[in-house]
Amino acid sequence: MNEELTYHLEDDAIAIITINRPERRNALNQAVREGLFAAFRRFEADERAKVAILTGAGAHFCAGMDLVEAAQTQLRIPPPDFIPMLGDNIEVSKPVIAAVQGYAYAGGWLLAQMCDLCVADETAKFAITEAKVGRGMPWAVPVVHMLPQRIFMEVVLTGEPLDARRAYELGFVNRLMPPGEALAGAKALAQTILANAPLTLRAAKEMVRLATEMGRSAAMRAARDLFERVYLSEDALEGPRAFREKRKPRWQGR
Repeated sequence: MNEELTYHLEDDAIAIITINRPERRNALNQAVREGLFAAFRRFEADERAKVAILTGAGAHFCAGMDLVEAAQTQLRIPPPDFIPMLGDNIEVSKPVIAAVQGYAYAGGWLLAQMCDLCVADETAKFAITEAKVGRGMPWAVPVVHMLPQRIFMEVVLTGEPLDARRAYELGFVNRLMPPGEALAGAKALAQTILANAPLTLRAAKEMVRLATEMGRSAAMRAARDLFERVYLSEDALEGPRAFREKRKPRWQGR
């Protein structure tokens, strides 16, 4: 990592990834983008880390691309590896939660969008602002599965933000927290996830992705294959055994 992107493991299980440019509203410069790639690779490889939380330091989550840097480099078409997009140019099989406060604009929306879950506080604002600066947003295609079509059209044509309450009511945000409590809410959600069987979690995450990309019958067949390893695991026997013995399961991830 670097000074502008930090990574630390909390409770030996939750990886906290923080964009640390509060003076620039956590805008995505080269150092942050490279740090994000490194952080997600580290999280995926770390057997201790079970859930990741992506957040921003200070009052804002991320205001998007660093336009000063973009102007200096005369950036036109971003290369495929310009910014990490989970499930696209980098694979992460474990759950990732966005903890959002303040601006989640443009590239900041992208980061919140690509996470599996999103916890926001009441100060959060979500916007795809590219139309205001003449840029593109091909990465926004998955939003058609997250918001109603008319709302999606409004967001990309106006560039105006959805406030936290509206984003929550539309289903883009999973949990809405009081001001300053987004990270705490994300940690509480992570703890709930941590109690569950890791192999099932990984398969469930992949199942949801398959279900958005395939037709019903094909997705059902793929999901059966996906969960076969789960059914045959030691954890599949441990869960019912722990229930019978009235104790917490001791998951082995195998």
